[in-house]
Amino acid sequence: MDDSYLREETYKIIGLCMEVHRILGKGHSEVVYKDALEYEFKLNSIPFQREKIYEITYK
Repeated sequence: MDDSYLREETYKIIGLCMEVHRILGKGHSEVVYKDALEYEFKLNSIPFQREKIYEITYK
């Protein structure tokens, strides 16, 4: 299977994460980074779901 399309998407997403970190730096709460990534994903037309609920069985 040719996964080159996944590679391009992965590089784009990682690049946006690095951009957010470059601008905001470290030390913010998680929600600040989530908001910034949401902004970047929308700006770059990257579909996403925020705070998706997963059902997990533990013990």
